[in-house]
Amino acid sequence: MVAKSKAKKTAEEPKAQPQAQPQAQPQAQAGAMGGDLSIGDLRNIATVLDVASTRGAFRANEMATVGQIYNKLQAFLARIAPAEKPAETTEEKK
Repeated sequence: MVAKSKAKKTAEEPKAQPQAQPQAQPQAQAGAMGGDLSIGDLRNIATVLDVASTRGAFRANEMATVGQIYNKLQAFLARIAPAEKPAETTEEKK
């Protein structure tokens, strides 16, 4: 009987492989939903970083890295934001 149960276990092992395929589907669906980031999303990320650091969510040794990312994000937003404002004022005049 021990041999039969081992045979059943080895027969069941290939069934575990198809279960990995459905996990790939949610990733494909997430990409189909639109993974693009907008300027508003980037501003929200900066706000989340600011709030999280204020509330003590990061350890002291992580603060330098978080600060660098925050500063890079703010610099990027500062470069992009002026480019958007003239387009908004042009649309408002119409």
